[in-house]
Amino acid sequence: MPCATIAAVTEPIEPRLDQIVDFCAGDPVERVFLEDVARRGLGRFSAFAENGRLTALCHVGANVVPSGHDCGRFAGVAARGRARMIIGDEHAVGELWADLRERMPAPRDDRPGQPVFVIDEPPEPGNTGLRAATDDDYQLLVPACAAAHEEEIGIDPMARDAEGFRWRTRAQIEEGRSWIWRDDGTILFKAEASAWTPSAVQLQQVWVDPPVRNRRHAQRALRDLIRLLLERAPVVCLFVRPENAPAVRVYEAVGMRRQGAYRSLIF
Repeated sequence: MPCATIAAVTEPIEPRLDQIVDFCAGDPVERVFLEDVARRGLGRFSAFAENGRLTALCHVGANVVPSGHDCGRFAGVAARGRARMIIGDEHAVGELWADLRERMPAPRDDRPGQPVFVIDEPPEPGNTGLRAATDDDYQLLVPACAAAHEEEIGIDPMARDAEGFRWRTRAQIEEGRSWIWRDDGTILFKAEASAWTPSAVQLQQVWVDPPVRNRRHAQRALRDLIRLLLERAPVVCLFVRPENAPAVRVYEAVGMRRQGAYRSLIF
């Protein structure tokens, strides 16, 4: 009896939303950014499929984000863009970069082994003044978000694209994706959601003003934020540079556990 033929797609396709959502359900934490961008209609995607189901998916834009199997196949579409960063599952990024490195300049920073932290049970309350950010917080948040970005990425976003960065900061507030705990003009804690789906929320730019660090503000406020978010999604996640020991201690102290690793190539 002849074997059934597998309908494998050898050329990249532009996937449908239902295909992307189905693919991301296979690993909702690792693929939270891909699903979030797709659901909001903000991204451009390339994919490979077998029998109508995606086996690999890549967001192609300022951030190139591969996921799935044999991601080196995305080298052609990734090379045509002007990526500022390639980021995602460590194995997928490694596959893509192996086939892409001869077509792009060397990254100024290569960050393998960035642990992904997850939590799905509410921690003890932190009893802080954490709340959703409002327009009244905008002027305070812009420089803090810029400082957090520069501390994390090594680039001052206000020097690169001040108008765009201000717009993104305001959009995060208006979309309910920004939280703050402040004491007048001092930020005791702030964080944003970089991706949000029915299955997971990914946090970014966890930040405390430098003069008030090392007072457990981050740990207490993160507990309250996780409790708040777990009422709306089953998992809260984030990733961090492995050398950022103070942040790792905070995440472990609130009960987050490691699940996988990301790799970032920054250009």
